[in-house]
Amino acid sequence: MTPLDAALLWLRGQLPAVEEHLERLVALNSFSSNPEGCAAVAGVLRELLSIEGLQGELLPGNHLHFRTQAPGPQVGLVGHLDTVFPPGTFEGYRRDGELRRGPGVLDMKGGLVVVAFALKAMAQEGLLASVPLGVVVVSDEEVGSPAGKQVIQEKLGQARAALVFEAGRAGDALITQRKGTGTLRLVAGGRKAHAGNQHEAGVNAIWGLARVIDRVQQLTRYEEGRTVNVGRIEGGEVANTVPDRAEALVDLRFTSDEQGRWLLDAIERASREVEAEMAGLKLQVRGGLSRSPMRRTEASVRLLERYATGARAEGLGASEAPLLGGGSDACTTSAMGIASIDGLGPRGKGFHTHDEQIEVGTLIPKAAALVRFLAGEPGALAAPAAVG
Repeated sequence: MTPLDAALLWLRGQLPAVEEHLERLVALNSFSSNPEGCAAVAGVLRELLSIEGLQGELLPGNHLHFRTQAPGPQVGLVGHLDTVFPPGTFEGYRRDGELRRGPGVLDMKGGLVVVAFALKAMAQEGLLASVPLGVVVVSDEEVGSPAGKQVIQEKLGQARAALVFEAGRAGDALITQRKGTGTLRLVAGGRKAHAGNQHEAGVNAIWGLARVIDRVQQLTRYEEGRTVNVGRIEGGEVANTVPDRAEALVDLRFTSDEQGRWLLDAIERASREVEAEMAGLKLQVRGGLSRSPMRRTEASVRLLERYATGARAEGLGASEAPLLGGGSDACTTSAMGIASIDGLGPRGKGFHTHDEQIEVGTLIPKAAALVRFLAGEPGALAAPAAVG
């Protein structure tokens, strides 16, 4: 029996242990704005990844970095420990036949245990120490990785490939391309006045904001892959007072950095136009682009093909997913020029909803596919080259 065969055999008996650790992680609330919960999850992960041959460190902000000492350009494994659910809104780990449900079970604590047990299996048979490997787990991905992005850039800057363990898609489709993302806050300032006695003296900030919203929503062009979504508005105090302030949160998705910058310019122009139409109104555009698009390259396609060989050997699908609108840390690694693939976590659905779930039977095959990939020759990966 080869070391690879032995590692895979050991892994196939680990589902109870995998589930035990997944339940521990899911039971801890790690909403992005809950630092205590994120710290608790980071502590469990440090314990789980205390593996011979893997050196780890806890970084400020509850980010984690692990690496082997093998020389050469690394393969990067990337994940996040935060979720989108505030404490008390969606809690607990539930077994439901072949499904497992709970906050983060898919996005992406399931992916974290896949990574951990794949590395444990390799270390068990002496395979891990020879692989140049870096693992980064950030604590702020669900809010755009404002600090996590720098951690990835610093710790994986010389990596030649990045595998990201976000939610596994239907049919185990592998992700090679994602849209870029941005978030803006539109702030309208007007002039307060009594709505009955001095209506004409007021400058209605809500009305001004509404006029900008109408313009920016019309910047969406599905055929060009760009969308603008005003997802939240607030303003005013009572019905009989002209409001002097209103705000809106705006989500941007785009297929190229140039398109993203065009959207920013267009929204700025729309704001200045509305200011010119409403005397006394002041509009501010705050925020900007957070993630560049994840680009499909010749190198990322080769990476997909290499990973797909092991995935199929484990009975998994390995087709290529279409362009996705959701961003991830794969956008960061791709923008660094690193060949990247994503969606390597357990198969499931319902991420960002209270119906979040995974197919428990895919946890071990996903870990085994990673073992097969890492046990190959990392030096066979070519440098990135753009497609088209």
